[in-house]
Amino acid sequence: MGEIRVGTCSWTDKALVSSGWYPAGHRDAEGRLRHYASRFPVVEVDATYYGLPSARNSILWAERTPEGFRFDVKAFSLLTGHPTRPGALPVELRPALARQQRGGVDPGLLDEVWDRFSGALEPLRRAGRLGTLLFQFPRQLAPGRPAAAVLRQCRERAAGWPVAVEFRHPGWWREDHVAATTALVTELDMSAVAVDMVQTLPTSVPPIARVTTPALAVVRFHGRSSAWGTGTKEERFRHSYTPGELSEWTPRIRALADRAQEVHVLFNNCCADAAVRAAESMGELLGVRAPAVS
Repeated sequence: MGEIRVGTCSWTDKALVSSGWYPAGHRDAEGRLRHYASRFPVVEVDATYYGLPSARNSILWAERTPEGFRFDVKAFSLLTGHPTRPGALPVELRPALARQQRGGVDPGLLDEVWDRFSGALEPLRRAGRLGTLLFQFPRQLAPGRPAAAVLRQCRERAAGWPVAVEFRHPGWWREDHVAATTALVTELDMSAVAVDMVQTLPTSVPPIARVTTPALAVVRFHGRSSAWGTGTKEERFRHSYTPGELSEWTPRIRALADRAQEVHVLFNNCCADAAVRAAESMGELLGVRAPAVS
C-alpha cells in the first residue's frame, strides 16, 4: 500500500492564523511552518496561484521542514487560464499580458511565466520537498478537443515535473465521460484530483477517484457548502466535516493507496481551524500517524 499523507490547503490562511491554532512562540512565518510540519506531512501552497513564487521562499520552506515533507504547489493563475491581475506579474511582463487580454492566448508570455514559476520552485524540487504542481482549471474549461489541447500544452510546458489536474467543470467526471477523462489524464502522466464538495448544485463536480499515474493520487476536500460558486470565500468553504462524512472517503482513499505510491489528502474548508481539525480526524480514521511533535 502506498503512503497516505493528510494535510490542509494552506498553513498561512488568515482565518487559521487568527483561530489560535498556532501556539505562542510559533506565530511568526518560520514558527508557523515549523509547527504545521510537526503535525502534518504535507501542505498545499495556494499563494502561488495569486502571484509568482520566489526561489528564496522555496529555500526557506525546505529549510524549515523535515526531510520527507511535501509541498503541493498551486499553479499560477495565468498558467491555468484564470483571470490574472497585471500587478501579479513583474512590471516587464505586464504589456504582454495586456496584449493577451485583448487578443487571446500569448504562448510566448505563458512560456516566460512558466520559466519563472518553475525556476523559482527548482530549489524546492532539488531538496526533495515538492509533491506536485496543482493545475486547477476553471469551470470554463469544458471537456472536448480544445480542452484536451490545453492539457497537452500544459504537459509539454511542464515536461519532467509532477503535475496534478483538478477540473471545475462537472462534465469531466460525469458518468458518460469518466472513461475518456481517465484515459486522457493517464496518457499525459498527470494525477487526476478527486474532490469532495456539495453534490446538489448544477456545478457540483462528482466525487470520482481515479489513479492516473502510479506516483501520486490527490484528494481535495472543499467542504459541502451550498454557497459554492455564488457566495464569499468564507461562505463557499465554510463547513465542518462530520466523522460520517469523512468515513465515506476512507475506503476510496485506501483504494487509491493500493495503486499509487503516495496519496495526498488535503482539506480546503478554510474557515478558522476547520481544515486542520478535519485533517486530524481523517488521519485518525485512516490510522495515519502524525509527525512527532517537536
